[in-house]
Amino acid sequence: MPARPAYSRLQIALHWLVAILIAAAWLTHEGMGRALETRIETGASGFEGNTPHVWLGIAVFVAVLIRIVVRRVQGAPGPLPGATPLMEKAATWGHRLLYLLMVLTPALGALAWNAHSEAVGELHETVGSALMLVALGHALVALWHQYVKKDGSLTRITRPQG
Repeated sequence: MPARPAYSRLQIALHWLVAILIAAAWLTHEGMGRALETRIETGASGFEGNTPHVWLGIAVFVAVLIRIVVRRVQGAPGPLPGATPLMEKAATWGHRLLYLLMVLTPALGALAWNAHSEAVGELHETVGSALMLVALGHALVALWHQYVKKDGSLTRITRPQG
């Protein structure tokens, strides 16, 4: 698949939708430990007792899966102008880590919620914190590229191709 100058409208919309959903899920996570304990104590199952955090987690998972399929079909822009091989490798592995954490975090949350597992819930919380740190690093690197290196990094994810 040939390299493109920017992401498509759909890819841009999915990128920002996922970013907003992840932020919203993180902002609504307070009290989930107690909610899980209540779910375990009452024997609730299925959708019973779902919280906004749970619904946001489901939305994140679905949106990320759609995003992965769209990326596989449409591809992604090539390296930024002036990118060194080390920068290209860091970008590749940074994105792989982000995608892994974006899939793993809601999957672990769903497992903890439906299997009534506090241990998996704690792992979900740890992986979610790692996701937030990596996403923050991703945003800072994008800002550095845009405003220090001035290589148009943010333009590719804010202005669609064509």
